[in-house]
Amino acid sequence: MPLTAQGVDVMSGRSWSLPRIVDRPSELPSPWRPFGYGVAVAAAAGAALGGWTAARRRARRSGVTDDDLERPLPGDGLVPDAAFIADRAALLPAPAADVWPWLVQLGRGRGGWYLPAWAERLAPGGRAVGVRELNPEWQALAVGDMVPDWGPGEPLLRVEAIDPPHVLVFRSLRQRSIDWRWPAPGTYEGARPRDAVDLSWALALDDLGDGRSRLHTRLRAAVGWHGVPDFLFAVGGLLDGAAVDLLFAGLSERLSAGD
Repeated sequence: MPLTAQGVDVMSGRSWSLPRIVDRPSELPSPWRPFGYGVAVAAAAGAALGGWTAARRRARRSGVTDDDLERPLPGDGLVPDAAFIADRAALLPAPAADVWPWLVQLGRGRGGWYLPAWAERLAPGGRAVGVRELNPEWQALAVGDMVPDWGPGEPLLRVEAIDPPHVLVFRSLRQRSIDWRWPAPGTYEGARPRDAVDLSWALALDDLGDGRSRLHTRLRAAVGWHGVPDFLFAVGGLLDGAAVDLLFAGLSERLSAGD
C-alpha cells in the first residue's frame, strides 16, 4: 500500500503532507491525471517504437556486421531495384568443401530444407523436412537449372551463378496470376510482370582456415506492384529470418554429425 508522508513544521506549527506514490494515473488528484496518463501513453509508445525498430532490424539482418552489409556479393545486380534486402550469416563447424555439397542439394523434392531435429519433431506427422545424407544425384548443379522452391503455388529457383565451393546464386520470378510460376519466355519484355515477385538469393561461403567456415546469405526482393506497406516487408523478413536461422542450425547439426 503506498504511503503518505506527513509532519509538522516546528516553526509555524502547520502540518504538511506529501502526495502518496500512486499505482495508477487514475489515483492522481484531478489536476495531475492528464500528466499521469500522458506519461503512461508516452512509455507505451516508446516501448512500441523500440520494439518496431528492433523488429525491422531483425527482419533485415542477423549475424552480420555493418561491413557485411556493404560487401558486394554475386547476384546483387539481378534485382537492382530491390525494395527489401536481408543479410544473414552463421559460423559452420566444417570447411567450405564439406559444406558445399549440402548447399548444392537444397530444394523441394531434393535435399529439402535442413531443420534441426527438435524442429523436425514439430513438423506435421513428425516427418523430416530435410535429408540427413548427401545424394550424388543432386550434386550436378549448373547455371540455368531450375530448382523447386517452397511457397504458395509452384515457384522455382533458377541457378544464376555457381563457383564451388564458395558461391551459389539463385533467382526466382513468381507471377501470382499463373499460380506463382515463372512466366513463360516472351510473355513480358524485360520489365517484370505487374503481379510478380522478383527475388535473388546469394549464398557466399568463406573458409576461416581453422576447420570452420562462414555462410553469408543475401535475399533481394522486389514486387511489380506499388504501395506495399513497410510492415509487410518486416513481417516477411521476420519469417525469412526464422527460416534461415533454422537452416543454419540444421546444417550445423548435420555437419557435426559427420565428424
